[in-house]
Amino acid sequence: MKKKLTGLVAIAALALSGLAGCSTPGGDATSNPPADTTSTAATGAPDSGITLPADVTPGFTVPGDSDKGGKNNPVKIGVVGAGGEQFQVLTKAALAEGIYLKFQDFTDYAQPNPALSEGELDLNQFQHIIYLANYNISEKKDLTPIGSTAIYPLGLYSKQYKSVDEIPAGATITLPDDQTNQARGLAVLQAAGLLKLKEGTPSLFASVGDVDTANSKVTVKAVAADQTARSLDDAGTAGAIINNDYIADTGLTAQDAIAQDDPSSDGAAPFINIWVSRAQDKDLPLFAEIVRLAHSEEWNAALLANSAGTGVLVNETPARLQEVLADVQQQKQNA
Repeated sequence: MKKKLTGLVAIAALALSGLAGCSTPGGDATSNPPADTTSTAATGAPDSGITLPADVTPGFTVPGDSDKGGKNNPVKIGVVGAGGEQFQVLTKAALAEGIYLKFQDFTDYAQPNPALSEGELDLNQFQHIIYLANYNISEKKDLTPIGSTAIYPLGLYSKQYKSVDEIPAGATITLPDDQTNQARGLAVLQAAGLLKLKEGTPSLFASVGDVDTANSKVTVKAVAADQTARSLDDAGTAGAIINNDYIADTGLTAQDAIAQDDPSSDGAAPFINIWVSRAQDKDLPLFAEIVRLAHSEEWNAALLANSAGTGVLVNETPARLQEVLADVQQQKQNA
């Protein structure tokens, strides 16, 4: 990326205490009725009893019962790990403004985008920009980022070895089989000196077939993302590239990674995790207000705790996120 990433907020480790591990799936979670209030804001629905803050999204009004976001028509959001505290925080904040949310939990990264494209969801929040770029191009869709959350490092873990140097020549490393995390995992392994990619391989779109096996220390095997953690129980697996969502399945913590990429680097923009809508809904004030609520101090603290403090918070504008997406999609088409 030529442009530097803006809006990164470095984690202050001392500001957070009692960090929790990654959440486990929590299934559907629909918000409860909001507490009674006594006044109505100018931007609220008639007789809603909701007082909105001064910095509410321009154009946002409290939805009626049957409007999108009302109690009979909640905003359906696809996530991975719906039990995460940040989603409870968001549910509470949204209810205070008369917005009802319903979180649909997924265990497979391949599911939330088709569900959004087909209208089964209104939003999803589980992926980074490059993952969305690959989906849009392969499926000829135009899903659009409307907000950001954080960047998370992708790490190499092992139960047999405590450092990269201990991994023997010829050992097997597993990594996610989805195209984006596979390419990112290969970049981590190359930076760690465990393998080399063939000359001219585009780093954002590398695959196992692009590994220069003659000049690599290890062999790599692609498996489903949710199987990478389990692969460490196989004595024949020296290490695994594991997404944050599945680290807890190993009995390890994010701090046990023996190698990882740098989420604060200038080239990290394609790995910003994002809120995503259908293109025709990208400017809806209701969705913009949900994203605004998802940048509160309480949300940020819960989000970082859910990642065991490994993330780097990002608050980019929709325009900038869409610019990065367009750039990545162009790179993909030219690869």
